[in-house]
Amino acid sequence: MMIDEFVTYETAVTQTLNQHVSVRSFLDKPVSDEMLHAILNAARRSPTSSNMQTYSIIVVRDPETRQKLAVLAGNQKHIEECDVFVGFLADLNRLGIASEMHGETLAKSLETTLVSTVDAALVGMSVQTAAESFGLGAVMIGGMRNQPHKVAELLGFPSGVYMVFGMSIGWPAADPPAVLKPRLPESLVIHHERYDPTDPISRIAEYDATLADYYGQRNQNTAAWSGPIAQRLNKPRRPHLRQTLEAMGFHFD
Repeated sequence: MMIDEFVTYETAVTQTLNQHVSVRSFLDKPVSDEMLHAILNAARRSPTSSNMQTYSIIVVRDPETRQKLAVLAGNQKHIEECDVFVGFLADLNRLGIASEMHGETLAKSLETTLVSTVDAALVGMSVQTAAESFGLGAVMIGGMRNQPHKVAELLGFPSGVYMVFGMSIGWPAADPPAVLKPRLPESLVIHHERYDPTDPISRIAEYDATLADYYGQRNQNTAAWSGPIAQRLNKPRRPHLRQTLEAMGFHFD
């Protein structure tokens, strides 16, 4: 594959993506309803499997509700401190209703669970990109899966709905960093034609060194990539999740 070295392929979208950082500190400044409406409705044009649209979006501005969500997510204060919290939901409830309208029963399966989760993830990514294009900051919150049944109770979800992740959105309290956190090497992530398993250890070690240098220059006493991954994933995370989601109306077979 030949790349024209003299052509710069860049658009407003790629600029926004290339400037992405997670923002957890926000100004006490409101996000207007009109701006939020524009962001959410642009995101609704995201791809969705077979036009099933197996997701929903929930917007939470009420401070008391956001405080409770912060606790459920593991005491993540930025959920309280952001101007608006948005949850991205896998939603099979609406498919069940559509099926019943035609005398059918929705056959829930691993496939429908995956489709609804992927749909929610796609629209969530679009929301974050759109929000950042307006100059807003945001951070995704996987901690909403810590206690998905309690989140569902708090926000009134019917059976067949769970929050895949949440997002704190607001105006950033600080300017973005001059140097962004490095990602894994392109050669380790992007494959052409066939998956390339060649020598991942040296490239992971190289990334560990690059990331350690990034943290060191910022006086952050944070370990590099592979060590925290090994420690974090040496036992199953959220082992209750399958049983909880099955009780909430999702299937894994």
